[in-house]
Amino acid sequence: MPNPPHEAPTRNVHVDAHEEHPGWRAYLNTHMLICVFLGFTSGLPLFTLVYLVQAWLRSEGVSLKDIGLFALIQIPYTWKFVWAPLMDRYVPRLAGWRPGRRRGWMLVTQILVALAIATLGFVSPKDSIKMVAALAALVAFFGASQDIAIDAYRRELLSDTQQGLGNAVHVNAYKIAALVPGSLALILSDHLPWSTVFIVTAAFMIPGMIMALVVSEPEAQGPPPRNLSEAIVQPFAEFVRRGGWGNALFVLAFIFLYKLGDTMATTLSTSFFLDIGFSRTEIGVIAKMTAFGASLAGGIIGGVALVKIGIGRGLWIFGFLQMISTLGFAWLAQVGPDSPSLASIYSGVLAVSHAVSQAASVFGANVQFSLDPRAVALALVYGFETFATGLTLAAFTAYIASTTDPRYTATQFALFTSLASVPRTLASAASGFLVAKIGWFDYFIVCTALAVPGMLLLVRIAPWRIRS
Repeated sequence: MPNPPHEAPTRNVHVDAHEEHPGWRAYLNTHMLICVFLGFTSGLPLFTLVYLVQAWLRSEGVSLKDIGLFALIQIPYTWKFVWAPLMDRYVPRLAGWRPGRRRGWMLVTQILVALAIATLGFVSPKDSIKMVAALAALVAFFGASQDIAIDAYRRELLSDTQQGLGNAVHVNAYKIAALVPGSLALILSDHLPWSTVFIVTAAFMIPGMIMALVVSEPEAQGPPPRNLSEAIVQPFAEFVRRGGWGNALFVLAFIFLYKLGDTMATTLSTSFFLDIGFSRTEIGVIAKMTAFGASLAGGIIGGVALVKIGIGRGLWIFGFLQMISTLGFAWLAQVGPDSPSLASIYSGVLAVSHAVSQAASVFGANVQFSLDPRAVALALVYGFETFATGLTLAAFTAYIASTTDPRYTATQFALFTSLASVPRTLASAASGFLVAKIGWFDYFIVCTALAVPGMLLLVRIAPWRIRS
């Protein structure tokens, strides 16, 4: 059997994380701090498009039909592997200063992202929706290009044993970036002109620029491509040569399938919660707030766990937990007011509420709880699902990073992450038709079954006996 891709001979030498950073330094060190800045900077442009631009357009009277079409502007994030070879091949020069291949592209793209976001606020959707679309497309293109450089830098910065935790830190910081355009900017928009709001949002790119200036270029693992032809051909040729066509197809199939079931289960989650009787307020307060905290916890715990158990075993364990969490949706689809399981939850809620009230009374406080057992069920199911998603995302992103060759990190990383995003598009397109045909309960059973092929491929991709 060919070596798993993350054991390719061109990989970094395997060094135990505790030997590199004894004790707590395995988790708290400069590399992890850099990953915080990288993740936040990476997430800001995408969430600006998803949240802030959408709110801006709607408040300016743009139709929902036109706003829906703006989702197509995110296409560069799924096609970034097309121009990634350029960023592997060329080293940008800034006024005669050569900061390095990875740092240089990070700085250039961050500046372009900030300029594009800031310029958006000076254009009126009412006067020129095409100009708004063009600027938004530039934000997406520069943001996707920034991701190419950041992913490559992070892969080359971290050792193999740091990949799990480092990528988990990156993903969590990426999610936190959503608070700027999705919360802070929206609050400011009620008090300030849109031009100022977009400038303030763009200013949050500055910490990433400063980081790109002060950090050092990661040590090259091999010579960069000598020409553009080599930059385009060699990353794909190396990937195939590493284990043959058979192994390459197994890896690509695994990347495509591993998160397919989970992605389909969550793509219509809000519609599912509405259909089974939850109000928009309950969804916003209970589900979404629970999901944010649980997802962050899953990413952090997953990253720390990967240092101990390795990426391969993390994919196994976290993958099984993800399947169980998907079954939780099926249970929620069947639970009713008279359900015995819901009655058990209600009893548990009453017991916990009584215990908290008794403890508070010792200190003279009168604390009374009135919790809806169905709301608790929603929080438990969705919280566990997003927690498991955080775990699997930490392992899956680390696996993708470990599958790249350091000489062609930008191109291969862009290819793999683009492929991993395809199921999200397919799920969004097909899920609604499937639910209408078979109903919610059977739909989530199908989603659970769709996770099985990816798990079976782990026998070849990451055998349990090999700690990687």
